[in-house]
Amino acid sequence: MTGQRIALMVDGDNISAVHATKIFAQARALGRVDIARVYLGAHQTEWHSAAGYRAMFAGAGKNAADVLLCIDAIELALLEEIKTFVIATSDGDFSHLGLRLRERGLHVLGVGEKKAPQSFRLACSALTQLHCEPKAAQKCEVTAPPCGLTEFDRNIRSMIAAHSNGGKGIRIVDLAPKMSMAHGTRISAYPERSWRSYLTKRPALFDVDPRGPDAMVRYRTAGFATAPA
Repeated sequence: MTGQRIALMVDGDNISAVHATKIFAQARALGRVDIARVYLGAHQTEWHSAAGYRAMFAGAGKNAADVLLCIDAIELALLEEIKTFVIATSDGDFSHLGLRLRERGLHVLGVGEKKAPQSFRLACSALTQLHCEPKAAQKCEVTAPPCGLTEFDRNIRSMIAAHSNGGKGIRIVDLAPKMSMAHGTRISAYPERSWRSYLTKRPALFDVDPRGPDAMVRYRTAGFATAPA
């Protein structure tokens, strides 16, 4: 299959960006990856820095990204005559798409995590499992004080320090994908559920700009020197 055109389509709301490189390698092993798209809802940020992928924003709405991925896949099959698809998801709802593409005689490689249901596995020509799971997000202790210093906070500080320009800090919208890529962090797993909320609840550790697309966050040296571990 090395001469075939490949369409790589990722369910970005379901698969973590920490797998971006592995997924692309699976697609490249089948042929020439001419199309590599990741489908995202309006809230998604972690895939923004994934090299080689075109981000397809579906906007707000339940399952909007899933619907757009399916529409594009059928369009590529009918109009662009793509013969091989790589669909990265662990969502069983894509079983219908896999079956329809295979009915047209197309090759469908599924790439999913261990949780991928049997319905999706059987709908694909073959499925490659992502064995290297993202690191589980560290849960904030309910009993810990808001300014308590955790390993997660230290990782945030290191990320800010690595990307801060002249002490100006890092944009909050850039911190999210970088933390996801480096540590498998999903802020939605924390009680605060957003980066701004998490950071602003720890004023002794972080200095956060007012809201805006270019809002920055900086760490407070004194806070990390005195906060209890």
